[in-house]
Amino acid sequence: MTTIKAIVLDIDGTLFTSDRQISAKTKQTLLDAQSQGIKVIVASGRPTNGMRHIAKELELAKHHGFLASYNGSRVIDMTNEEVVFDRAIEITIAKEILKHLETFDVIPMINDDTTMYVHDVFNHTITMEDGELFNIIQYEARGGNFLLAEKSSLADFVNFPVNKLLIAGDPDYLAQHHQDIYAPFLEQVTGTFSAPFYFEFTAKNIDKAAALAAVLEPLDIKRHEVIAFGDGLNDLTMLEYAGIGVAMGNAKEEVKAVAQYITQSNDEDGIAHALEKFLN
Repeated sequence: MTTIKAIVLDIDGTLFTSDRQISAKTKQTLLDAQSQGIKVIVASGRPTNGMRHIAKELELAKHHGFLASYNGSRVIDMTNEEVVFDRAIEITIAKEILKHLETFDVIPMINDDTTMYVHDVFNHTITMEDGELFNIIQYEARGGNFLLAEKSSLADFVNFPVNKLLIAGDPDYLAQHHQDIYAPFLEQVTGTFSAPFYFEFTAKNIDKAAALAAVLEPLDIKRHEVIAFGDGLNDLTMLEYAGIGVAMGNAKEEVKAVAQYITQSNDEDGIAHALEKFLN
């Protein structure tokens, strides 16, 4: 059996249970793996600041672990807080995308290290598939530990490279219009769904797989020595990169289709279940 040297984890729907916690069994399994010298990389669409509490809970600094944030456009070595990889969308391209988005019924969001910028801090609800109203800007600002600032035109305002340009919208609307949103920029950025109500842009050819290559190759960890866990469409390249790509039991069918193994759900200790199988 191949020796596993790195474990890569998505957060929402994977590492987190439905109540956004790491179960005690999964946490202990990951701590035990790190004590054996196995690297842990947490890879998410979340901003870096929205992942730091997870790094602390999993003791990544102690065990030389990494955070890959913004769908892989930035990677931080938690031992020394060094940014080891950073590929953002250029300012001119970000401006073009934001201007284009003004013709669609979506909620664009951009951020720097401290603040999230939006058009309207009050008009920020979307209707979910079950009819629930979701306060999307409040959720993102709190999750990323951001201050909030309102700008009448994000396209005119943005003056910094953007690690991730996040678009929120009603799931049915995004399903219908995301191709029109993405089409003018296919050669300039990478676009993907991270949830039915989120469509996200990163720099061209930047995704979770690109982040893994940037982290693991300097450590001389080969792809076949990596096990990766995910549930969403933005996890596809990561699972394809890894020697063992594991889809959660609650994963989308497209994710299960590319996985080498399907484990139990995020509410059933799916990560721990698979690691017990492959680490032994």
